[in-house]
Amino acid sequence: MNTDPAWMADVAFDDNGLIPAIAQDAENGQILMVAWMNREALAETAATGRAVYWSRSRQRLWRKGEESGHTQTVHDLRLDCDGDVVLLKVHQEGGIACHTGRASCFFRRLEGPAGSASWVTVDPVLKDPEHIYK
Repeated sequence: MNTDPAWMADVAFDDNGLIPAIAQDAENGQILMVAWMNREALAETAATGRAVYWSRSRQRLWRKGEESGHTQTVHDLRLDCDGDVVLLKVHQEGGIACHTGRASCFFRRLEGPAGSASWVTVDPVLKDPEHIYK
């Protein structure tokens, strides 16, 4: 028996049962991170208002901030036009979304002419990860 909420039928999970999830700062629109969700993570996120993802490396639910304290409170949960990407507009507790101690996981920018471009770190570390993950 399927116990999914009715709205889950509109979500197009991939062959691995996952959907990409974009976390965006609800106040300023900054993209904070991209992660993955399975049905359980999406359902728990919708039910609790706290971001829960699927950790592909650990093969388990990852409740954002469970180790760092940098939780994400979900203000708005959206599904894209194809039903295959979710957008979470969140309040990022502590202002740090990335495990590197930065506000966003998108802290490198491609700079230079196409033939010799390189990735340059453009955003600062706000807190040393050694002090985040004990």
